[in-house]
Amino acid sequence: VTLTGAAGTLLADAGASAAAVRRGLLAGAGLLASEQLGLAEWCLTETVRYTRERHQFNRPVGSFQSLKHRMAQLWLEVVSARAAARNAADALATGSPDAPLAVAVAQTYCSGVAVHAAEECVQLHGGIGMTWEHPAHLYLKRAKADSIAYGTAGSHRQAVAESAELPGP
Repeated sequence: VTLTGAAGTLLADAGASAAAVRRGLLAGAGLLASEQLGLAEWCLTETVRYTRERHQFNRPVGSFQSLKHRMAQLWLEVVSARAAARNAADALATGSPDAPLAVAVAQTYCSGVAVHAAEECVQLHGGIGMTWEHPAHLYLKRAKADSIAYGTAGSHRQAVAESAELPGP
């Protein structure tokens, strides 16, 4: 595109523009951690509900010990993701100087938890989880897309390592 003789107004210099974009991306990544938390919570809640209703061998599927252990592990991950996402949101809301670190930690953890929760949701729903009749497969697609939306977990781990002045992973 060539603009010859077009009038324009400079809104910000290159440095201020770059800083504004960095702040916007940081806020987006921090808010995405909260979305990933909500996604993981929905998947866990829906999976627990389904395994209580679905019966096999005259027992609810959720009463089988191996499934209880998987859901208990997922619950622990969701609780930890909640702490990370809330810390990032608080750091962004208060303008904390630790906001970049809090967001990097939240994205590193919450993206993995969201994907794991969605995978478990599909798996524990059995065949219905991948059909058009159930939204579990949509949550898995969303979790996968969210996990790379503002940088991969690896890039956020690298940011955490750099902030601690350690070699990256």
